[in-house]
Amino acid sequence: MTDIVLAGNPNTGKSSLFNMLTGSYEYVGNWAGVTVEKKIGQLKSGGGRLIDMPGLYSLNPLSRDEEVASRFLLHESFELILNVVDASQLERNLNLTIQLLEYGKPVVIGLNMMDVAERQGLQIDPARLSHLLNTPVIPIVARSGRGCEQVLKELDVSPIMKLTQPYAVSYGELLEGAVSGLIDKIPEDMVSPRWLAIQFFEGNSVVHEALAARMDAHWLDELYKSTEEAIREAEGTKRLSQYIRKQRGQHIQALLRECCTRSRQAGTSFTERIDRIVTDKVLGIPIFLLFMYLTFKLTFEWLGSPLSDGVDAFINGPLKAGADRLLEGLGTADFIRALVIDGIFAGVGGVLVFIPQIFILFFIISFIEDSGYMARIACVMDRLMEAVGLNGKAFIPMIIGFGCNVPGIMAARTIEQPKERLLAIILTPLMSCSARLSVYSLFVGMFFQTHQAFVVLSLYVLGIVMALLLAKLFSATLLKRQESMFMVELPPYRIPQWKSLSRSTWEKGKGFVRKAGTLIFGGSVVIWLLTYTGPSGIGVPMDQSFLAMIGGGVGWLLTPLGFGTWQAGASLLTGFLAKEVVVSSMNIIYVTPDTAALQGLLAGQFTALQSYAFMAFVLLYVPCLATIGVIRKETMSARWTWFSVLYGLMIAYGISLAIVYVGRMLGYS
Repeated sequence: MTDIVLAGNPNTGKSSLFNMLTGSYEYVGNWAGVTVEKKIGQLKSGGGRLIDMPGLYSLNPLSRDEEVASRFLLHESFELILNVVDASQLERNLNLTIQLLEYGKPVVIGLNMMDVAERQGLQIDPARLSHLLNTPVIPIVARSGRGCEQVLKELDVSPIMKLTQPYAVSYGELLEGAVSGLIDKIPEDMVSPRWLAIQFFEGNSVVHEALAARMDAHWLDELYKSTEEAIREAEGTKRLSQYIRKQRGQHIQALLRECCTRSRQAGTSFTERIDRIVTDKVLGIPIFLLFMYLTFKLTFEWLGSPLSDGVDAFINGPLKAGADRLLEGLGTADFIRALVIDGIFAGVGGVLVFIPQIFILFFIISFIEDSGYMARIACVMDRLMEAVGLNGKAFIPMIIGFGCNVPGIMAARTIEQPKERLLAIILTPLMSCSARLSVYSLFVGMFFQTHQAFVVLSLYVLGIVMALLLAKLFSATLLKRQESMFMVELPPYRIPQWKSLSRSTWEKGKGFVRKAGTLIFGGSVVIWLLTYTGPSGIGVPMDQSFLAMIGGGVGWLLTPLGFGTWQAGASLLTGFLAKEVVVSSMNIIYVTPDTAALQGLLAGQFTALQSYAFMAFVLLYVPCLATIGVIRKETMSARWTWFSVLYGLMIAYGISLAIVYVGRMLGYS
């Protein structure tokens, strides 16, 4: 089977093209760094497998995902490279294209966003560019599918083409002499000797490591130093990598003069006019907060709440009654009926009622990504992030964490500086993920009916503020900061396509549904069994059950926070599996027929102040099991994983305690 590598700069529509060519859905978003790991799909034509590489600007790695690409080219086997190029940013994109051509494998270029280039007055001759690069160049618009069928046909043909000679850029007599000398020494079984030599002199750490493992490392170092010194004396360029990029840039400009013309000078674009407002250093953050407020207004009040009430009425009405009649008609034992009705329906159904609100939030997050606003948020937050020891790019994983902390943490791979990447990983769990929404919905609908959006927004802001304060503390103590440069591409604003939005929303939301059918289902069964059994046997009163004993120990510790009951303690303890299980546990413990009845019972257990402290505790305390797992995977450190668990627990306790005491001082109960 033919293996084809899909490579391109971030934000060129690479993931959209992947979906068009394979017919399968992969995560698509209009912001840099959307693909953070290799993905594989089967081409529609059946002609091979498409391997989606991380978005990268160069094969000389600065970030972990670019390092993944270099290692893949060094160690993996494949037949063809499909390079996606943004036609509206052709000069910058061709830097990667040249490096891929130098690798020596057949390359097919998908010249994407031709519609954007045309609107900017840029005329590109694909046939002329194809002739100059000696490789197929196909104009496409990946979002609409234009040209994608031609790409599929070319992918079927190109793997059988044999390159007579790899593409070569002349880097000048001095460097070419050093390249030839190194090629003569490279072992014959290593890939693309000329590409390896050029990447070595450009400072590619992965290539240097691979060559040093097979050759005399001291000789390599001396060759690099002597070549850099010779270039410095002849050209006045301080670093060899700068010289190579300069030579490559001059070659690209010569290509563009041959195949590109501009029919008119582009005036101030729509994107630039909008950016003057939304990225303004004064207005940027208030606009972002206003956008979030309107998001929660829509999610919890205008649209989400009525829809959730309808789902609640269906699940706890005809569906539950029908299941009860069916079990009775089948003559099932009372134990099984109680398990299904009081355990599974209460636990799983109590979470499913919040599906409309979850999907509305995911829809809005998908809109932010596809429209191009996500990158603007990073720019707006850069100055604030800089003050606490991070840069604006670190805010992107946090924003993604609003949907789910797991992909948010994985998105930190795009951060180049290791200490900043680690900080982003351990702070992203403080972002309020969608799983916590079920807890917020339960309590704000009970105590804050007229201010639901504002209360939920305050919790999201609390998570962000705590992350920024801790970033300042950790970057000044545990993870002293190294200098870094913030660079993020601002894509043009686009009107998201309905098909893309709906698929993106479903891909995000289906994880919530899947958890309801697996983790929450299993957790509900276990929790109900713990309420049904106790030291004295089965069918015991709930306050004499095993769950009451376990929750009582935890509840005692929570007494200063104002919710020191065994019910609250048990619910928070089970929330370690997934934050949605907090609501499942409460539904089972309080044995209520629907969400409204549960809220009525909780109104006698909590005050408004205590409920806000409880929500803050759920926001900040121990990450869920899946999040802990991905922290361990990304940091490759048990020490930092435990640190993330313990500091979150301490912060949650301290903040909830402060909320209760300050609230009481201000006269709230």
